[in-house]
Amino acid sequence: MNTIQETIAFIREIFHTNDFIPLHEPRFCGNEKKYLNDTIDSTFVSSVGAYVDKFEGMMKNITSTQKAVAVVNGTAGIQVALRLVGVNSGDEVLTQALTFVATANAIAYNGASPIFLDVDQDTMGLSPTAVSDFLEEYGELRQGGCYNKKTGKKISACLPMHTFGFPVRIEELIIICKRWKIPVVEDAAESLGSEFMGKPTGSFGQLGVFSFNGNKIVTSGGGGAIVSNSIELGEKAKYLTTTAKMPHPYEYYHDELGYNFRMPNLNAALACAQLENLDSFLEDKRNLSLQYKSFFNSQDIKFRTEMPNTKANYWLMCLELENRKDRDSFLKETNESKVMTRPIWQLMYRLPMFDYCQRDDQKNAEFLEDRIVNIPSSARK
Repeated sequence: MNTIQETIAFIREIFHTNDFIPLHEPRFCGNEKKYLNDTIDSTFVSSVGAYVDKFEGMMKNITSTQKAVAVVNGTAGIQVALRLVGVNSGDEVLTQALTFVATANAIAYNGASPIFLDVDQDTMGLSPTAVSDFLEEYGELRQGGCYNKKTGKKISACLPMHTFGFPVRIEELIIICKRWKIPVVEDAAESLGSEFMGKPTGSFGQLGVFSFNGNKIVTSGGGGAIVSNSIELGEKAKYLTTTAKMPHPYEYYHDELGYNFRMPNLNAALACAQLENLDSFLEDKRNLSLQYKSFFNSQDIKFRTEMPNTKANYWLMCLELENRKDRDSFLKETNESKVMTRPIWQLMYRLPMFDYCQRDDQKNAEFLEDRIVNIPSSARK
C-alpha cells in the first residue's frame, strides 16, 4: 500500500466511514432546531430579533471585545471594517496574496488596491518582516498618514489573515503599523477560538472580522461578525450595516451611505446554538489534530501544528508535501477515492482582477502554494 492509500485508510478509520468524507462539514448537535422554531414562532425572522442581540453578546464575550456586530457574511464585515478605519477610494491596503479571495475583494469593494506582501512559512500569515521591509523601502510618513513613494497613494490599512485558524504574528504587525500610522484590521474569518499570547484573535486590531459560513467551525448558514474594543467603532459598524438609518419611531431618514448587511434573526438563532458547542468542537478538533500528527509523523509527512505562544483552532488541517508534483498526486488520488482534499488558494496576484497590484517577491507564499493541502477537518461530535 502506498503512502497516499495509507493516508486514505487512516482518514476513513478516524471518521468511521467508507462513504464520501467532506473537507469540513457542520455539526448540529444542540439547540439549533429549538432556536429556529423559537424564531419562527416569534415571527421575527429577518434582521431584528432576540437572537441577533444574543449572538452579538456571545461574540463579544468569546472574543473579549467591547462590541460585536452581526453581519450577513465575513466579506461584508471586512468591507465595512476597512471603511471604518479610513480606507477610501484610491487608497492602498497592505495584505497577503496567500488568502481566500474575499480578503482582496473586500479591499476592492472600497475602491482601494491591495499591496500583496509575503507570508511567514511557519504561520502562513502576513509576515512582519515583509511589511517592515516594504515600508522601509516605499513608505513615507506625511501629514495625514503613510504614503507609498512609488504610487503616491495613501496606505490606509493593513489586513492580515489568520490562515486556516493559525494566528499570525499579530503583535509584531501592530507595532510596525503603529510606527507607520497604519491601522490594522484582522481578517479572523477562519480563526474563531484561536488565540495569540492568551488573547483571542480578532481582538488585537482596531477591528476584527469573523465568518460563519457553512464550512466554518461554527456556522449560521451564512453570516459574519465585526468585533472591536472601540465602542465608538462598533456602534458605527452597527449603524452602517443597518442602512445608516437615523433612530426614529416611524420616519425613514438616512444621513450617509449605508449597507443592508444585517444578519437575519433566523441565522443568528442557528449561530447561537452553534456557539454553545464551540468549546466541544474545538476540543474534538484538537484531538483530531493529535491523531493526525502522530500518524503523519510515522509517515515522515509534515503535518502543520500551532506555533509557540499560540492556540490554533485547527479549522482546516494541512499537510506540507515535498513539491508541486507530490501535491498534485495527493489531491488526485484522495479526491478520486472520495476523501475530499484541497490545495491552498492560488495567490491573489495570479487572478486577472488583481494582476496589476504591487507586490514583493512572494518567496514563502509561492513555496506554500506548491506544497500545502487541506485534509478532512470536521469535528466528529
